[in-house]
Amino acid sequence: MTEWVVIAHGGARRLDPEQESPCRDGMAEALSFGIRVLSSAGTALDAVEAVVRALEDDATFNAGNGSARNAAGGIQMDASIMDGATLDIGAVIGLKHASNPVTVARGLLKDRAIVLAGEGAEVFACRYQRLVESARVRGSGCDTVGCVARDQAGHLAVATSTGGLQGARIGRVGDVPLPGCGFYADDARGAVSISGDGEAIARLVLAMNFIRDLETIEPRKAAGKAVRRLDRIGGEGGLIAVAADGAVCWDHNSPHFTVGVARADAPLEVHLSKPA
Repeated sequence: MTEWVVIAHGGARRLDPEQESPCRDGMAEALSFGIRVLSSAGTALDAVEAVVRALEDDATFNAGNGSARNAAGGIQMDASIMDGATLDIGAVIGLKHASNPVTVARGLLKDRAIVLAGEGAEVFACRYQRLVESARVRGSGCDTVGCVARDQAGHLAVATSTGGLQGARIGRVGDVPLPGCGFYADDARGAVSISGDGEAIARLVLAMNFIRDLETIEPRKAAGKAVRRLDRIGGEGGLIAVAADGAVCWDHNSPHFTVGVARADAPLEVHLSKPA
């Protein structure tokens, strides 16, 4: 039996002093759902969905009920989930009304279509979700939430969700629903969730480059290398990851990066930036 681990992030961005406590508390609360799943021998897939759902429900974070507004004042939410054991993927783009886009994405895991956008995603979402009653208008939404977990069976999973970019063009798509860009999971190598400038992350196919680096260098160095890649095009962001052997790593070049970590053999930790 393998020791479990779960790590989550609440977005790579600058936090004002009054945002620090809500971010700490919200992350700790969200992680508690993943801890319950994994400590009870639940799956990594169940854990990442549970954590991301909690982050979507918390308007502190730019996902679900805390989504940003686009240029027309509307909401367009993206989410994704991936099973490291089977390489199954589910992703949705441009949801307007689903309260928990990550659950809609999970519904696609065994579907022939792994990505749905726009009207098709909305129709599919009706099977899974109640409507969002309201969404908080954010001043500078440009981040995501994400979670990576390894369960007692040694399987990995990742889930991501975003409320989009404040004032973004209608139809704009960032890295969150693009496999190999904002997320990836493979039991044989590792799993990663990325947050930050979506266009920069997508141009660099950052998640897949990180996963490939895990084949030759240790996780912390791979995380640092991934973040440095963003410097080439002036991008800002952060990543969280779990390697195949359960090693956890995270890094960022943004002013803050809310990250929570919990392990079977250690207490829950929440950080607002990487310790020196």
